[in-house]
Amino acid sequence: MKAKMVHECIHVLDLQASMEFYERALGLVEMNRIEPEDGSWAIVYLGNDTTGFRLELTWNRGRVEPYNNGGSDTHLAFAVDDMASAHELHEKMGCICHENKGMGIYFIVDPDGCWLEIVPM
Repeated sequence: MKAKMVHECIHVLDLQASMEFYERALGLVEMNRIEPEDGSWAIVYLGNDTTGFRLELTWNRGRVEPYNNGGSDTHLAFAVDDMASAHELHEKMGCICHENKGMGIYFIVDPDGCWLEIVPM
């Protein structure tokens, strides 16, 4: 048997803020959406033309308590083609939470506290 990874789900409190963050920080845009007529929840799949892998943002109306999407050891990694430009953007956004200059990587944090590793391509 072979398995193909297709998406990673994180739960978000503010869907619009999360979508804006992921588009600005990583160029991920809405690929498709699932939501009921009553608007009580939404699942939005973000992606780009670099890979078929998707980031699933799950939002539930009325939720105010932060989700536990895992600690900083649980993270997604994104390879970027220009580390200097990515670092400059993320520095301006104020979302860099940890750097490992010896390894040439760093981490950013999204609006819900999820750590995202930035690595060179």
